[in-house]
Amino acid sequence: MPKEVISTPEAPESSMYSQAVKVGNTIYVAGTTGVDVTTGEFAGPTVKDQARQSLLNCQAILRAAGAELSDAVMVHTLLLRPEDADGLAEVFDQFFPDVRPPRCVSKIGVDRPGLLVSIAMVAVTD
Repeated sequence: MPKEVISTPEAPESSMYSQAVKVGNTIYVAGTTGVDVTTGEFAGPTVKDQARQSLLNCQAILRAAGAELSDAVMVHTLLLRPEDADGLAEVFDQFFPDVRPPRCVSKIGVDRPGLLVSIAMVAVTD
């Protein structure tokens, strides 16, 4: 099955990896940070600020692939501080009010000043 690289200027881009790859009706979204593409900076100093922007970035990537957040079937979140889990959950509730996809949370393993959260996901369209 052919792989289609998904890219949108509405989300942060990297020369090191694709924003997403679509194979058939499955979309694999790379770990996406809370960088606001209009400023090039993190959306704010809190995990809520950055998680909200990260999910908006994931949403933009999914839309570029012909999908929506509601198509997510798995979410993997990387957090810098475990104590931010409650704030992260509040933001997820706003973006996934009905069907919450399964998710796992791990500790961020890279040291990037200001980075509090990164979100990757898998989505499936009909």
